[in-house]
Amino acid sequence: MAEQRTEDDSSTKEGGEVEKEKQKKNMDRELLSCLLQPTSIGVDPDYIGMRRLLLHRKAEAAVLRRKDWKCNGKGYVAFRNYIRRPRNWESSRIPSLQSTPGNSGRWILPPSSISALHEVESWSSIKDLQSQRRSSFSSNASDNSQLHTRRTEFAYSFVGMHCIFDQCKVAVTVLKFGHMSSDLLAYGAADGSLTVCNVSEPSSTVKHLLGHSKDLTDFDFSSNNQYIASSSMDKTVRVWEISRGICIRVIYGVSSQLCIRFHPVNNNFLSVGNANKEITVFNFSTGRIVTKLVLDSEVTSMDHDHTGQILFCGDGNGYVYSVSMNSHTGALSRAHRQWCSSRRKSPVCTVQYRSFSLLARGPVLLTCTQDGNLSFFSIALEVQGYLTLRCSLKLAPRIHSIRASFCPLLSLEKGEYIVAGSEDSNVYFYDLTRPKHTCVNKLQGHQFPVIGVAWNHGENLLASSDLYGTVIVWKRSKIS
Repeated sequence: MAEQRTEDDSSTKEGGEVEKEKQKKNMDRELLSCLLQPTSIGVDPDYIGMRRLLLHRKAEAAVLRRKDWKCNGKGYVAFRNYIRRPRNWESSRIPSLQSTPGNSGRWILPPSSISALHEVESWSSIKDLQSQRRSSFSSNASDNSQLHTRRTEFAYSFVGMHCIFDQCKVAVTVLKFGHMSSDLLAYGAADGSLTVCNVSEPSSTVKHLLGHSKDLTDFDFSSNNQYIASSSMDKTVRVWEISRGICIRVIYGVSSQLCIRFHPVNNNFLSVGNANKEITVFNFSTGRIVTKLVLDSEVTSMDHDHTGQILFCGDGNGYVYSVSMNSHTGALSRAHRQWCSSRRKSPVCTVQYRSFSLLARGPVLLTCTQDGNLSFFSIALEVQGYLTLRCSLKLAPRIHSIRASFCPLLSLEKGEYIVAGSEDSNVYFYDLTRPKHTCVNKLQGHQFPVIGVAWNHGENLLASSDLYGTVIVWKRSKIS
């Protein structure tokens, strides 16, 4: 019995010690330290005690409160993003568009507005969040650097020459593939001729379109590839029916016609830029002038956006213009002007629009000037095509008007790739996002300066033309 009593006493002592330890742990040490602080002389002790108690029991920090905030399985930051959403957040997603040569709808679309509301779910501070993102990005970059390099090299490797067209004996100044077409190719030459080819095996020449008496400066396919509109230094615009190989309309001007585009939505409108500083909109059916707009210099290149509401034009002084266009009436109004040349009076050789870019997360514009300046702009379509320079690349100045094009190689995860001709007879591929060593590949096969380049819709063929009439179609390796 005595032994049992001693065991009970020891157990009670141990239980009391455990309770005392729990009380010590539960004791509010901060409150105790506040109450035990010495008071100042001449101050009411009741006031000091109440003040210390209120300071101790002040509201909990917002960061700590947000940790426990939950609603429908989402955290505080997601709710904050939701209540701050714009009014048109449901329709703010960029629509997916049909692809054109150099504008493919298979680009990964930006995250939807709904996912953007719940994008940040971290309870850490903004600095911690930024540091986490930086560290995760650096780790991913280090892990995937070799893989990305291999994929880049493989994406820009070519099997060789698919076919060659060498019937022309003068410079081939411009070449293009048909809209949504992988096999239809056309090229215009300095003798005014326009040749339509089929590059499917076996390759063949479909039509020779003869009618211009001077250099053919530009041409464009209609949306259904049934017609071609061409401009020339002989001051005329001609519309050709490809199937019959005949000219169905001739429009005479007062100066050299330098660039031409069909309207992407209303194919009845034909926009033409000339050496008289004018943009002229013609009615395709009647050949009559719908409207005119005068710029500051000769209009050397142009391209429409996918909606047809904005026309981007380059001039002879190195400026690119955003021009608003009414798709129903054809009315033009000048909106913005952007400098894109490194020196004065360098003509803009290339203006090319693309509806989406991974780098800009929206529509973009590529410009190339004769002084070798490649510029990459993001476009604010809601602000009448306002342009913001994202990156640029300075190449060697050119004697000839050498064109450039977007590279629509969709297997790559990052970078912004451009293909351009050169006066050293090579075709070069550039990554505008690289601070150094921007050239990622080159194709050798021409014997004279390469003037024009163009991708087909299937993105497996690249066509290039040189100063002495040779057109080479290159076949790219398949990417698994």
